Amino acid sequence: MNLQFVVLGLLTGALTGAFFALVDVPIPAPPELPGLMGIVGIYLGYKLVEMSGTSLEILESIGF
Repeated sequence: MNLQFVVLGLLTGALTGAFFALVDVPIPAPPELPGLMGIVGIYLGYKLVEMSGTSLEILESIGF
């Protein structure tokens, strides 16, 4: 993982959030910690399955 990309992503997100607040538009993300933790949980679950090397080839099993 490249730390520069992580910092750049965080900075981009912070600037975008500041812009939304400046123009008084609701952010397109959960406004409370439980919702945010749900997004973090989705990411962690995806990474855990990806690291395990398992997957279900659903499209392949139905002929696509």
